[in-house]
Amino acid sequence: MLFDMDGTLVDSEKLWDIALEELAVSYGGTLSTAARRAIIGTSMAESMRILHADLDQPHRDPARSAAWVDARILELFRTGLRWRPGALALLSAVRAARIPTALVTSSGRALVEVALDTLGRDSFDVVVCGDEVDSTKPHPEPYLTAARLLGVPIDRCVAIEDSATGVASAVAAGAAVLAVPAEVPLDPVDGVRQLADLTGADLDLLGALLGAPTSDPR
Repeated sequence: MLFDMDGTLVDSEKLWDIALEELAVSYGGTLSTAARRAIIGTSMAESMRILHADLDQPHRDPARSAAWVDARILELFRTGLRWRPGALALLSAVRAARIPTALVTSSGRALVEVALDTLGRDSFDVVVCGDEVDSTKPHPEPYLTAARLLGVPIDRCVAIEDSATGVASAVAAGAAVLAVPAEVPLDPVDGVRQLADLTGADLDLLGALLGAPTSDPR
């Protein structure tokens, strides 16, 4: 099992909204809705490029902006991180069934370490962060890396994602994909199952996505 983090397991996109808008305001602007949507699921470097372009301030230092957002979002994650509907129950069921499990996120390791205080450090056999791969989502590398580290063929993995960027990454990698859009609706993608959220999602569903026996939905 391969889980995305932001917007999939935890309702963190609203916290990103706060940090990104505060940064935009500090630069004398306001982040547009279109730019905010474009940022969802991207790496920090790409997020800062989008934000700077949206504010018509391409001269801004992306590293400095990223450091500001990193510091602010760490504060917000420590106090305001909440589970998405159904996410904790499904993750608990997967772990109880001893299914190899990875967290595959575009967020950096420092932020993920804070999130793991909520998610549980024993909830995942492998954690792949955005600053630990050469190419981030929508490139397939994050999901291919997670499957390799788990020792499970990617075509025997189910990936759960909330964003178009993440879905594209998982599909390109060759995983079965369950999409649970959070902040932005997703267009239909051939072979990708969509649910409103993870409420009611179970091992039977995961197995069905692979056409596998429900006792081994990897």
